[in-house]
Amino acid sequence: MLALDDLSNNVHLLLERYSALQEENASLRDQIDRQRQELIRTHSELLELQQKNRRIATANAMTNAETNEEALKRINALIAQVDRAINALRR
Repeated sequence: MLALDDLSNNVHLLLERYSALQEENASLRDQIDRQRQELIRTHSELLELQQKNRRIATANAMTNAETNEEALKRINALIAQVDRAINALRR
């Protein structure tokens, strides 16, 4: 009978361990799902930020181009004023 009791105890212990492993496995699967969702959310956020960065870079490039054009216009206006002043002095 002792061998049968030992076998019964071992089976009971095995079932307890199996149940604990199933619970741990379920917990780990839940954790994987949460991390996968977080990864998807983070990836989506990254894509949005990259698009925003491109829009800002484009806007900055356009602003710099406009600023350069305005500076060129101001320089040309100053040159015209200097030319007029030189012509006025020659008269």
